[in-house]
Amino acid sequence: MKVMSGDTDLIKLYSQRILALAAEIPRAERLPNPQVSAKKRSPLCGSTVTVDLVLRDGRIVEFGQDVKACALGQAAASVLGHCVIGCTRENIARARDQLRAMLKEGGPAPDAPFDGLEVLMPARDYKNRHASILLALEATLAAFDEALESGHAEPAPGHAG
Repeated sequence: MKVMSGDTDLIKLYSQRILALAAEIPRAERLPNPQVSAKKRSPLCGSTVTVDLVLRDGRIVEFGQDVKACALGQAAASVLGHCVIGCTRENIARARDQLRAMLKEGGPAPDAPFDGLEVLMPARDYKNRHASILLALEATLAAFDEALESGHAEPAPGHAG
C-alpha cells in the first residue's frame, strides 16, 4: 500500500508524544467549587475547553479543565495541566503569545515551564488546527479576566495583571 505524502505528514503530526500527552491530561475534571469558570470554543472545528480556577494572591491554586478537542488541543491542555498551578495571568498570557508565535510566525517554543508545547511545532503547517491548540490557554486567560473583573481575584503582587 502506497502512503500519500499528505498522509505521511498527518501521521508525523500525530506523533507518539502528542498522542501520549492527549491520553493523559492532568486536572481533567471540573472543580466542585471554582471561583470562576470560562469556556472557549473554536468555531472552525467545534473543539471546546472549559476551565475552572481558584486563585489566591493572583496565582492559580486549583485548576480543572474539561477538554473536548482533537489530539492536538488535548496535548496542549495536557502540557498546561502539568504546569498551571502557581501561574499568574502574566505567565499564562506569555505562554499563549509564545505558542501563537511558534505556530503562526515560526517562533521558538514557549519558555519553561510551557516548553513542553514544543511537541506541537509540526502543527505550524496546519493553520486549521491552531485555534484548537490555543484553546486551553485562551480559556484559562478568559477565566483569569473574569475573576479580575468580578473582584474574585487581585493581580499577582508586583504585577499589573
